[in-house]
Amino acid sequence: MQTPPLLHIMADQHCWLSPQRCMFWEEKKLLVLSDLHWGKTGHFRKNGIAVPTEIAKEDLHRLTQQITHFNPEQIIIVGDMFHSRANRELDQWLRWRNDFSSLAFTLIKGNHDILANVWYEEAKIQVFNNQWLLPPFTFVHDAADVVSAGEEENITISGHLHPGVAVTGKGKQSLRFPCFYFARPHFYLPAFSYFSGMAMVQPKKSQEVFAIVNDAVMKI
Repeated sequence: MQTPPLLHIMADQHCWLSPQRCMFWEEKKLLVLSDLHWGKTGHFRKNGIAVPTEIAKEDLHRLTQQITHFNPEQIIIVGDMFHSRANRELDQWLRWRNDFSSLAFTLIKGNHDILANVWYEEAKIQVFNNQWLLPPFTFVHDAADVVSAGEEENITISGHLHPGVAVTGKGKQSLRFPCFYFARPHFYLPAFSYFSGMAMVQPKKSQEVFAIVNDAVMKI
């Protein structure tokens, strides 16, 4: 049984934080994720590093599960949807895309999104090079690159950081978990791909952290 997502309200909007490392914006029926890094395992194998193909397949399986669960009208990926240039895994993604051809995809480009524009067009992916404003949120890959659009500041939904948090138990043992990290006005999503590292955050009292522990989202 799939562990239910955790409701987090931002700017009066209902945002469901999924233990599968993505967020569902209820009012707009948008599924938001970051740092899928599709093709990364193929890129490593192409360079002589034996990375199992099952890692990429599991990421795509989880994405399919989230689409089935939330039934979104659109998917937004805030950067690093793909890891590098074309390889065989991108052909696999295109076959998967055909199964969801009616679902709108929007990509806010990240530093790894270097495919030719024609590829995104053929894959039916709407692309923004810098950021996309959909009040009360601004979607951008790197929160450091956000450009203000006026006096009233939107909440920034971003990736790039791959946030993680260390949780210390009673025996002083410490475990690290991916997390959603809210350092107002920036809300950082965890990397969707399991094949990614983490940047450990040390939140202040005014900030909020939601760790993904044993397939559940927990506020720390």
